[in-house]
Amino acid sequence: MLELRKASDRGVSRLDWLDSKHTFSFSHYYDPKQVGFSDLLVINDDKIKSGKGFGTHPHKDMEIFSYVLEGALEHKDSMGNGSIIYPGDVQMMSAGTGILHSEFNPSSKEDVHLLQIWITPERKSVTPRYQQVHFSDKQKQGKLCLIISPDGKNDSLSVYQDINVYAGLFDATETYDMVIPEDRYVYVHLARGSLDVNDQHLEAGDGMRMRHEEKLHFCNGIGAEVLVFEMVPKEYPEF
Repeated sequence: MLELRKASDRGVSRLDWLDSKHTFSFSHYYDPKQVGFSDLLVINDDKIKSGKGFGTHPHKDMEIFSYVLEGALEHKDSMGNGSIIYPGDVQMMSAGTGILHSEFNPSSKEDVHLLQIWITPERKSVTPRYQQVHFSDKQKQGKLCLIISPDGKNDSLSVYQDINVYAGLFDATETYDMVIPEDRYVYVHLARGSLDVNDQHLEAGDGMRMRHEEKLHFCNGIGAEVLVFEMVPKEYPEF
């Protein structure tokens, strides 16, 4: 069963320095039908103006990852980490017992466009940790590349949850099939471009819940960058 979530139906938050679109309920946006899917709680599509960002703020017992599409994002946290996240980088924070962090656009000219994604953990009160890995276009072009997994296999980032996250780039005649393991749900989020997935046409910002499907089929991509979340079969996160 396929359930399409159009980009135009997402929640919106706008400040003078931030344009944010919420796939699921977040902050002042609440829709009882959109409170996550399986263990996926938040997908925020953020554009942050130059020299602006999120000041130091706390998180606890949440798996949070940032996926930069354009520009650069500067990260600092109470664990002593400081880094710049560029397109192709995936940053993962396990907040556990609690962390403080900030995220800023260090550019004086360009906006930064990123996805910030929250996954509810299966274990609480873990020691906080930070990870950052770069995945090249070659690793993702015309296929899905595993970027996050429970055990960090194939050089992916580790997450405290039974979830696998893949990223892919698709153009022109490229096609790709992925077998969905038995008794797993999938969420597909198209970060940019356009792409056909299982005969559904997706545009940038569109998403799709998939229940009781056997495979994914990707084709007709035009500048497409896609994230795929393969998860336990339940409707909503528990936290």
